[in-house]
Amino acid sequence: MRNCDAPMTGEVPKRFGEHWRNWSVLPGSLSVVAAFLACVALFVLTAPGLRAAPQQSAPRSNSERVSRAPLITANPERVIVTGGSGSTDVQWDTGNGSPGFVFVTEDGRKPVLFAKGSRGNRIAPWVGSHYYVFELYADNQRRTLLARVTVSGSAETLSSHQHKISWQGVARWVLIVGLAAVSYFAVYLSSPGPVRTTFPMEPTTSPRPLHVARNLVLSIAAFVFLDGVIFHSGLYVSILAPSSYAGRIAEITQAERDRAPSGLKEALVLGDSRIAEGFSTDLANELGSTGGLKFVSLAEPAASANTWYYMVREVDPTTRRYSAIVIPYGVGYEPNSADPLRISMTAPLLGYGDCFRFASGFQRWSGRFRAFTACILRGSAYQDDVVDLFEHPIARIRSLHGEAARIHSREVYKGRDYDLVGTSYDSTTGHITFAGKLTEAQRLAFRKSLIQPSKSDVEYSLKLQREWIPRIINRYSKSPTSIVLTPVPRGPFAELSGFSRGYPSVLPSSVIQRATFSVPEQTFDFLEKPEYYFDAFHLNTKGRQRFTETLVSQLIGRFQSADSKAEVNIGSQVWNQPGRTNTANNL
Repeated sequence: MRNCDAPMTGEVPKRFGEHWRNWSVLPGSLSVVAAFLACVALFVLTAPGLRAAPQQSAPRSNSERVSRAPLITANPERVIVTGGSGSTDVQWDTGNGSPGFVFVTEDGRKPVLFAKGSRGNRIAPWVGSHYYVFELYADNQRRTLLARVTVSGSAETLSSHQHKISWQGVARWVLIVGLAAVSYFAVYLSSPGPVRTTFPMEPTTSPRPLHVARNLVLSIAAFVFLDGVIFHSGLYVSILAPSSYAGRIAEITQAERDRAPSGLKEALVLGDSRIAEGFSTDLANELGSTGGLKFVSLAEPAASANTWYYMVREVDPTTRRYSAIVIPYGVGYEPNSADPLRISMTAPLLGYGDCFRFASGFQRWSGRFRAFTACILRGSAYQDDVVDLFEHPIARIRSLHGEAARIHSREVYKGRDYDLVGTSYDSTTGHITFAGKLTEAQRLAFRKSLIQPSKSDVEYSLKLQREWIPRIINRYSKSPTSIVLTPVPRGPFAELSGFSRGYPSVLPSSVIQRATFSVPEQTFDFLEKPEYYFDAFHLNTKGRQRFTETLVSQLIGRFQSADSKAEVNIGSQVWNQPGRTNTANNL
C-alpha cells in the first residue's frame, strides 16, 4: 500500500502544476474568457441607470409620487384551507412613520379594524374559503387609502399554477447549470492544441491559430442565445415580481390575452394613473350592459403612450378583438430620469424587431441605448428584479399566487373617498391653505403631487403622445375597431400647469380627425373642481364615478348612432334592390 500511495501523492501536485502552467500560457483560452466577459460587461453596463430607478420605487412619470410608497403584504396571498381554516402573515408599513390602520373586508362585507401602527405584522389565523381585502389607511375613518392586498382561501391541495411555478424553478436552475457547463467547454475547446478524449483533459501549447475573432463572435452569439432562452421565451416573465411595474404590465396583459370573448361589444380603455384612478370598470360595465357594452381597462400608473402601443399589440394581435379602443390625451410630463422605468415596464412586451422603433421614442442617447439593449438582451431590463429574486426566492414564489384576486381587486377598486374642498393653492408663492378635515398624510400627498415639471418634461410628454397615438390609429386603419380619443380632466385648480396649455396643443387636428370619434374637449370641464380630486392630478371616488358615467354615456350614444345609421343603410340597400317596386314613387 505504501508503494502505491507514494506515486499517487507525488503525481497529483505534479499534474496540477503542469495543468496550471499550461493554462497560464494559453492566450487562446483567455481570448474566449475575455470575449465572454465583454458580453457580461455589455449586460451590466445598463445597470447604473436601472438601479437608480428600481422597479418598485423608481421615479414615476406624469402623476406618480416619488417617495417610498406605503406597503402592505400578505404571506401567502393564496391560503390553503385545511380543517376549516388557514393563516396568513400580514405586514404593513406606511413608509414615513405616520400612523396606519389596517382594515379587513371579507367578501365585500363591512370593513373591520385588523391592526394599527406605522408598521408591523400580524397573523390572521381565521382565513376560510373566501376573499379578504386588507387595506392600509392613514386614518381610522378610512378616508385615505395607502395600500391594499387581497388574500383568497382555497381548499385545493396544490393548484396547477403551483405545479407550473415549481417546474419553472427547476428549469431556471437547469439553465444556470447548463450555462456553467457550456462556459467551461467553450473555454477548453477554444484553446490551441489537440483535443483530448480522456480525462484529465488538459490543453497543451501549440502554434495553431487562436481564432480570437471566431471565439468573440461565438461567445456573443451564445450570450444572446441564453438571454433569449431565459428572458425572451416567457420563462422569466412568468416569475416577475407582481408588485413591480414590469410584473403588473405582464400580468394584466397576459390575463386580458387569455380572457375568453364576452360576446358583447368590448371597449378597451388605455391610460396612466389618471385613468386608473378616474375610470371604474365595474361601474362602466353596469352602465354599459343596457347597450350591450363591456369595458376592459389596461390603464396602469406610469404607462406612457409608447407602452400603450405595445400593450394593444400584445392583447389584440389581429386588430379585430375590440369594438372600440379609448385613448386618453392631455397635458402631462415625462421626466428623462424615468427612462429606465419606462424601459423595464415595457420590456415584457418587446421583441427583437422592436429595437429601433422603441429606442427612437427616447430623447437622450443613454435612454435610446438602454431601450435598444433591452430589446436584444431583455435581461438588462430585469436586473433589479433578478437581484430581488435571488435575495428573496421564497417570498417571490409565494407572491406569484393570487393573480385572480389581484385582477379582481383592480376591477372593484372604488377610488379615494376624500376631496380638496376648502383647500386653495397660490401658484405664484407656492402657498397652500389646507382644509381642516385633511389628515397630515393627505396633506403630504397633495404637496408631493404639486410638482412643477420643466418645459422639456412637458414637451417630452407631448412628443410621446403625438408620435405613438397616431401609430395606434395606423394599426387599426384597416380594422372595424373604432378609435375613440378622450381628453383627461386637467386638475382641481386653474393655477396648475396643466391649464396653461389647451387640448389643441396636445394633438394636432389632423390626428384627432383620423379618430373614429373624439369626445369634445369641454366634456369634462365640470370635473375640474376640488370636490372631485384627492390630489393635484387624480380624481377621487366622486370624480371617478362622474367621469365614468360621462364617458360611458358618450360611447353608448356614439354606438347607438352608428347602429341606427347602419340599419338605415341596410334598409336603403334592400329597398333599392333591382326589381323592387318603389310604392312611394308610384303614388
